[in-house]
Amino acid sequence: MKKYYGELGLILVSIVWGCGYVATQFGLDGGLTPLQIITMRFFLAALFINVIFFKHIKANIDKKALKSGIMLGTFLFVAFTLQTIGLMHTTPSKNAFITSANVVIVPFIGFLIYRRKLDKFGIISSFIALVGIGILSLESNLTLNFGDMLTLLCAFGFAFHIFFTSEFVKYSSPIVLTSIQFTVAFALSAVVQLGSGQWGFAAEPKGYMGVLFLAVFSTSICFFMQTICQKVVDGTKAAIILSTEAVFGTIFSVIVLHEALTTKLIIGSVLIFIAIIVAETKLSFIKKIGKTELLEEEEEVPIEVAK
Repeated sequence: MKKYYGELGLILVSIVWGCGYVATQFGLDGGLTPLQIITMRFFLAALFINVIFFKHIKANIDKKALKSGIMLGTFLFVAFTLQTIGLMHTTPSKNAFITSANVVIVPFIGFLIYRRKLDKFGIISSFIALVGIGILSLESNLTLNFGDMLTLLCAFGFAFHIFFTSEFVKYSSPIVLTSIQFTVAFALSAVVQLGSGQWGFAAEPKGYMGVLFLAVFSTSICFFMQTICQKVVDGTKAAIILSTEAVFGTIFSVIVLHEALTTKLIIGSVLIFIAIIVAETKLSFIKKIGKTELLEEEEEVPIEVAK
């Protein structure tokens, strides 16, 4: 059991992130605005990580980490803001699955910025994801739901965040980067919130409970757990496990929020999930199965002894 603690930890992260869509909905239903949720969420998360890892952060922070953390924090703020506002105009399950399409977008960022080669699996998975998003989002008159459109933009924000996190973590401490980006995301959301005239925090208890869950579990603990687990789990496997966040998001939306499980939702979600698996595995597991079967057939062939 010990050797699987990394995989089990990432599954737990996915389950908690899946709950996060319901917690965000609680915050919105409890009377909080998207900006208030983002501000409170990142204030508590930044406070949490800065207090616990203060000595480590102080010893390892430098200009490069600061610049990288500011960039990541900006992407994080944009992505979470679009996702939370999008949730006001769409369902938690659709929000979860369209957000998860960020995994497919990441290779194209590498191609555009660093001219990294695109493979056929990246193109195929992108097409499958596009069809899935279309089924989930397009109305009968072929118009895009406003909430789904914002969620799709949020997926691009998370894709840029994931891509540049992989680049920056090579040169800076993950804890320092996490600390800076949480602080930056809080500062940006606070400025925008105050600038829009949202001074007070008046909400029902379930609204505050939703934000507390997001801050402590979905943000602080999950980001920390993800970092630890990925030391023993390779990137491809980790991405596949974490992509199940969308599945758990749908399950909790159906159970807790009593969201209707429509045929359209199931088909669109399955296509996006298939796109993620294709993009991350490049169908290598099929090749492994083929090789295993070939070896078994070779073992079964009788060897004729020379006379």
